[in-house]
Amino acid sequence: MKLPLSIHRARLGPAEFKVIRPARPPARAVLSDGYWYLDAQVDQRAAQLVAGLWSLAATSPRSLVHVPLRRTDPDTGEPGLDLVLLHHSLQFAPSRWKELRARLGPGRPQTADLPGPPSADRGTDRRPERHHRENRDRFHQHVHAGTLFMTGSARLFAETSWLFADVAHRGPGYVQAHPGHAHYCARMGQGDGLVADGGGSGLHVVYREQWPDR
Repeated sequence: MKLPLSIHRARLGPAEFKVIRPARPPARAVLSDGYWYLDAQVDQRAAQLVAGLWSLAATSPRSLVHVPLRRTDPDTGEPGLDLVLLHHSLQFAPSRWKELRARLGPGRPQTADLPGPPSADRGTDRRPERHHRENRDRFHQHVHAGTLFMTGSARLFAETSWLFADVAHRGPGYVQAHPGHAHYCARMGQGDGLVADGGGSGLHVVYREQWPDR
């Protein structure tokens, strides 16, 4: 799977940061702060793109993966959020994102060769220890400067790459087959041990076929 990217570098004090963005931001996608979850609505192409970037985050622990998703929610009219995926070892404070983002130039084009499409298999929790209170290998979520930050380990990103891939793979067929209940989604949260208690509300990804004209 070839993923066209834009690579950016900027300094904050003595530290240099690498930011990876898709060459073309997804056109039909929106991320918003919902009541129970952070809600993402995507069409098939956007879901495939975010799934690829999610897999890339698993293999790029020294980079911030920035997915521009910010647009007005077509249902509520509320402003949306961008998405940043980053490894916890970077120890990057979300409060510094606005300053870093302002320093990013046009970037340089690059293509990432991913091993293949991310698996759409939800599978089962192969690590029951994730539900133990002392286990820290979970996502931490922060919303700052109009951006959702998903901070976790490389292994955690790899194990959750199914989230958007599942919606891309199964969403279109489900919606066509169930016109009376055309809702297909995938989610992760505190209940499945993937998001830290007190560290976020989880992520709810919904396939959306009909989009208003811009």
